[in-house]
Order: sequence, then structure tokens, then C-alpha cells
Amino acid sequence: MVGGYMWGYLADQRGRRRVLVVSLTVNGVFGTLASVAPWFWLFLLLRFISGIGVGGSIPVIFSYFSEFMPCQRRGAMISALATFWMAGNILAAGLAWLVIPRTWAHFSLGSLDFQSWRLFVVLCSVPSLTSAVLFRLLMPESPKFLMEAGREKEAIRVFQVIFELNMWGKGKDFPALVPIKQMFNDSLKSRSFALLIIFYCISFGYYGLWMWFPELFERIEDGGSPCANVSLLSPLHNQSCYPVKTAACSLLVSSLSVFLIYVVQTKAQSLILSCVFSGVSVIAWNALDVVGTELYPTQLRSSALGFFTGVGRVAAIMGNVAFGKLVDTNCAVPVLLVSALLLTGGLVALLLPQTRQTELT
Repeated sequence: MVGGYMWGYLADQRGRRRVLVVSLTVNGVFGTLASVAPWFWLFLLLRFISGIGVGGSIPVIFSYFSEFMPCQRRGAMISALATFWMAGNILAAGLAWLVIPRTWAHFSLGSLDFQSWRLFVVLCSVPSLTSAVLFRLLMPESPKFLMEAGREKEAIRVFQVIFELNMWGKGKDFPALVPIKQMFNDSLKSRSFALLIIFYCISFGYYGLWMWFPELFERIEDGGSPCANVSLLSPLHNQSCYPVKTAACSLLVSSLSVFLIYVVQTKAQSLILSCVFSGVSVIAWNALDVVGTELYPTQLRSSALGFFTGVGRVAAIMGNVAFGKLVDTNCAVPVLLVSALLLTGGLVALLLPQTRQTELT
């Protein structure tokens, strides 16, 4: 939440590559230091700083990546990039399964009791550090950013490198809050408000509900509905590709799946619906990644994505708090609230302009 907009703003002012290297380094270094923190408060502080670095890599990498892609392939390539987020989640889960239960990783490091979970934290920091090194050594700055910033000679050198690789084998200074004002002025205002609502709705629903799925599963396993006193309501009807329509349909299906999770009676049914919810939610995230990069000009792109990422973090916190407060007393309220928010996000997504195969501005 803190790092998203800050890094996005810096990326629009100083360049995508430099900000990516620094944010990845912050994430990796402070994540590694957290593994040897002797006190819990210090561990939280170091993880907080590491998280600031994470906030930079998410919005900036999509801006950076999109500016190298031709408009005909941009949607597919950004979606392909987004799949590595899920691949990383799976890899992290498998790594935790392999490392954390192991007793051989438990030893004393001076006065520090170095347990297996600390090794897991170190290993999770390695990709950020290696990525920072590779970006610093191998990756060029975005040529589109360089052109917009008036650095034509550097842009030409990057274009030459790109050309050689492809043929191988055959700005202005803005105050920090000016980009936000620009996002909500004139022609960008309607799309910015729409994306604000969509990011809030999907983040509240996805992160809020996902964190509490184990609790809901346990209740279903004990017998009955995840929420007491279930009353069957009329099912929501889903509407029926371009990125905007993909986002809208995914959010609508997510809403329906969450509503059905509320009324199911068996663990198997709940598991199936949770998989549907996860799958279509990821489709919505991927579509938003594509649309978000195409709706804003170069000088605002990373700032906008960083801003909406921050909004999503706030919504995720609120979703978790809402579930934590109400899951035992009024379980139906947060579940149906998530369903309603996802439905709202899906309908609002229909208001976004189509961006299929349009040139980046």
C-alpha cells in the first residue's frame, strides 16, 4: 500500500528500470534481514520495509513490460506475464512444504535460534535479489519512457539493442500529487473512477474472502453451511473477448460463485466453488493488468497503476478486518458483501472504454 504509488510515481519520473532495480533490492535485502531478526517487532519492521519494495515491483513491471510490446500482442503477453504471479505462489507454497517441516534446518547461530521457517524466509528473498542483478546487468530502460522524457539518444541505443536481439539468428518534473489530479481530470476522470471502484471491489472480495476460506471449509466439514441460519435467495444471473468484457464477466462469475459458497452444504461443493472463484478472479486480475496499462498515457501509467494498487491494498485490509469481526457473529454479512461488491465491480467494468489493439499513448 505504501510502496505502490511511491514507486509508480518515481518510475514515471526517473525511469522504469532504475526503480525496478531499487525496489527489488529493497524487497530482497530487507526480506533476508528479517530471517535473522531476534525480536518479533524487528521482524515486522523489516517485513514492512520489504513490503514497500514489493509495492514497487508490481505496478512498474507491467508498465515496463507493456512498453516493449506491439499492440497486437500486448494483451496476450501481459496476461502471460501475470501468470507468473500465480506460478510464484505455487512455487512458494511448495517451497514451504519442503523446507518448514524439516528438522535439519534447525541450528543455533550465536544467540539466535535459526529454525527452518527462517531459511524459508531467506529463500523467498533470493528471487528479488537475483532479479535486481539481472535487471541491472541485462535489461534496458523503456524506450518509450526515454522518448517521452526527451532522451532520444538513449532511446535510439535501446532500439538498436532490441533490433539486434530481434534479428539474432536470422520529462517533466511533477509534484507528487499532480499525477492523481491528472488521472481524475477531463477525459481520464470516468475511467479512473471506474477503475477505482473495480480495484476496491475485487481486492476487498479476493483477499478478504481468500484469507478466511480455511475457516469456512472447517465449518462446512463439521457439517452444514459455512454460515448459520442460511436462507436461500434468488441466484444471481451472470451476463455474457476483449479485456474490458473479460474483466466484467470474470467479476460477475466471481460474484455468483461467492454467493453459491454461501448456500452450499458439502465440503466438495465448497471446494469446487472456491476453485471457480479463484480461477475467474485471476482472469479478472489479468484483464485489469492489461486494461490498466492501456488506459493511461506514458507519463501517468505507472503512477496510475501504483495508485490503484494502493487502493487495492487498503481494500484487502478492510476485507480481512470485516471478515475477522463478523465471521463468528454475522458470517452471512461479509460473504454476501463480497458477492455484492464483485457484482458491482463487474457491472462498473462494462463502463470502461475498449482498448483492444490500441496504440499506447
